[in-house]
Amino acid sequence: MYSDLLDALPAVLGLYNFIALVIGVVAGIVVGAMPGLSATMAISVLVPFTFGLEPLVALGLMAGIYNGAMYGGAIPAVLLRIPGTPAAVATTFDGYPMAQKGEGGFALQVAVVSSAIGGIASAFALMLLAPPLAKVTLLFGPSEVFWVAVFGLASIIFLLGGNPIKGLISACFGVFVSVVGTDPISGADRYTFDHLELLDGINIVILLVGLYALPPVIDLLEVPLKTDQVTDKKLGTEPIWRSLPRMFRFWKTWIRSSLIGIWIGILPGAGGSMAAFMSYNEARRSSKTPDTWGHGEPEGVAASETANNADTASALIPALTLGIPGTAVAAVMLGGLLIHGLQPGPMLFRENPTVVFGFMWQFLFGAILLVLLGGSLATNSFAKLLNLPRPLLGSVIIVLMLIGVYSINGRMFDVYLMLSFGAIGYVMDKLKFPLPPVVLGLILGSYAEENLRLALRIGRGDWTILFANTTSLILVALTVAVVFGPMLKRRYLKSRQSK
Repeated sequence: MYSDLLDALPAVLGLYNFIALVIGVVAGIVVGAMPGLSATMAISVLVPFTFGLEPLVALGLMAGIYNGAMYGGAIPAVLLRIPGTPAAVATTFDGYPMAQKGEGGFALQVAVVSSAIGGIASAFALMLLAPPLAKVTLLFGPSEVFWVAVFGLASIIFLLGGNPIKGLISACFGVFVSVVGTDPISGADRYTFDHLELLDGINIVILLVGLYALPPVIDLLEVPLKTDQVTDKKLGTEPIWRSLPRMFRFWKTWIRSSLIGIWIGILPGAGGSMAAFMSYNEARRSSKTPDTWGHGEPEGVAASETANNADTASALIPALTLGIPGTAVAAVMLGGLLIHGLQPGPMLFRENPTVVFGFMWQFLFGAILLVLLGGSLATNSFAKLLNLPRPLLGSVIIVLMLIGVYSINGRMFDVYLMLSFGAIGYVMDKLKFPLPPVVLGLILGSYAEENLRLALRIGRGDWTILFANTTSLILVALTVAVVFGPMLKRRYLKSRQSK
């Protein structure tokens, strides 16, 4: 099988394939940098236009967009505290404070290098581990997946921010939003209030744009004459090769976050957002200076960006081998494979080795291209956004938000919904309620509910099925450790100080 991998290399290095990959990476960065747009939407729009292209050329465009968009989301996250993609939410925690301190250029360079490292690690995982790791995912039943979701929620509530009560309230709000829509099992309407637009639930992009994009824009418009604009000089922009030595201290974070991203990517339904949050929490927990996190710690940017890019190619492991998409983007890519006559599954590797292994090479080259294309674009072009007048910048962002949200389904209802979430986010921000648990609650709420109900149906209503195997028990133990670990640690330190 690995000889097929080498045999596919010459085909990938063809001129048209390479051009497609470059165009895809640049387009992906642009899409990722536009709040409200996403790789899923971009690839969905692209797929119909690839009918006349060679499969490898079409797949190169998709791989490039996916890689580019996952990094592109970090650009507005760092410069404006507006995550361009859902996976870039965790990047705002430290990236934006760095920009405010005049280290925006370094934050973007950390983001692009970390994204490339995560993408390269993910591509190697896809190349070398696809068949055996795909078999491992079969061991995760509904109960294990449910506990993974619970562990993710517990991590964000108790390890992020200083007030677990406010974190819990925020997470509950996110979980509530996740259950809006049609019950996937009974078909009953839940909290739709007779609005047909809510039958399919609330799109996470609408919530993200409203919750994360609108409050900062309101701040921009509230203080139009505030003279804290960040110039190129204040950004600290310098050649990336000069910044590399300062980044080598993140090598442990790069390795750990790559592994987390790959692992989360393999799990069907988890996605880059969960990988970024879990990686950020783990890096902060392992840090010797956790109190500096959230105030401009570059390692936080490295953790989230490495993980959300390590999720990209690995999300295709179950998709290519078993036909199970790990993320929404992977699901769209499966559609792209099908329209080119490629049936995902074990036979794909035998019947179309050049295409499937060439697709893997494209992910690797796309990640490498990020450093060349993403670095120059981010530091030399997109950083200039901060030099625009604040009222103009705020107006442009609002227009982009409205266009982006409206383009999702082509209806004004989504725009009104986005503005409502924006108002809620603004109030929460003023009252110091953490916003990340809302997002994770929305991401993991339906995920946990679906797998919990499926597990109980398999167990005929017997709750002990949730604790019936070793994997579930390990996940339960990790969750308990996350919930009670910080409290026990504080008591231990307090007792030592009192002695």
